[in-house]
Order: sequence, then structure tokens, then C-alpha cells
Amino acid sequence: MGALFRLMALFAILLATTACGSFRATEETSPSGTEISKVPPGSPQDFFVNVGDRVFFNENSAELSDTARETLDKQAAWLLKYAARSVTIEGHADERGDKAKNLAIGNRRAQAVRNYLLSRGILAERLKFVSYGRDRRISTCNDISCWSQNRRAVTVLDGSADIASPGPAPAAPSSRPANWPRG
Repeated sequence: MGALFRLMALFAILLATTACGSFRATEETSPSGTEISKVPPGSPQDFFVNVGDRVFFNENSAELSDTARETLDKQAAWLLKYAARSVTIEGHADERGDKAKNLAIGNRRAQAVRNYLLSRGILAERLKFVSYGRDRRISTCNDISCWSQNRRAVTVLDGSADIASPGPAPAAPSSRPANWPRG
């Protein structure tokens, strides 16, 4: 009985502790009630959290959906504001089909994103692209839920992680934290 009581008490403490935590780690509330972002403007975290770094595609398609275009419009606005940033667009595919087919569809997806960003005023020299085909899957199961997550293009920021203001800045190695999902 004593062990059961201790276990229940521990469970209650865990529940209380997690209930007090915030699931929105990037924001806090000011005294006036407005939210304040903790993510530095112009940082890779800003791009990842507030803009979105990936778009998804239908099976065997490189056509941009309305949702993808909305995300890419945000990316273009961000890249126009932070003109020192360049990106590499990674094209990905699910594991079905042969390697050559998947590399080709990944390439078309990355080019579709690149072309869209070009149409929004981003200079070509700021946009590199690469296809990984099925080699960098983020979900591995034999189901539509996994396949749909792998059919994507990811915009990865190149350059310095310390750029927090608009305008030109010197280039540096890739700024994406090593523990962030690539793709």
C-alpha cells in the first residue's frame, strides 16, 4: 500500500510539473498581454520556427500546393529582409521506386521551390539546390503517413548564425544546428 501511495504521489508531482510548463518555447507574454518572441530575428531558429523550412508534395509530383506557396511566400519575404542569407534547397522523395527516379523527382521538387523563390525576387546566386532522393528520409515505415512526410523540399540556411539584422553580412559555414532535423 505504501509503495502504491508513493507511486501515485510521484505521478501527481509529474503531472503538476508538466502542466506548469509551456509548450510554446519561442514566445512569452509581456505585462500588457502581448506575446514576445524569444527567437532572435534573422536567426536560423527564426526561419525554422516563424517562417517554416519545408514544403510537401503529392506522390510523383513536383507541383506546389497552395499551402506550399504560402510557406514559400513567407520564405521569400524573410530572405528579402535578410539579404545576406543564401540557402540550399534540398529535394527529397519517399522510398518507393528506384534510386534514379527518386533523385529525379527530388531534383524537380528542389527546382520548383527555387523557381518559385526566384519569381518572388530572390537572386539566383543566393539559391543552390540538391536532390537527395530517398537517401535522407525523416520517416521510415511502409505507410502513406511516412511516405507523405518524405516527399518534401527543405530550405536550409547557409551563412552565419550570428546575423540578426537585415542587410549584407559576411558568409560563414552552415548555420543550422547539428541536432535539428535536416530535411
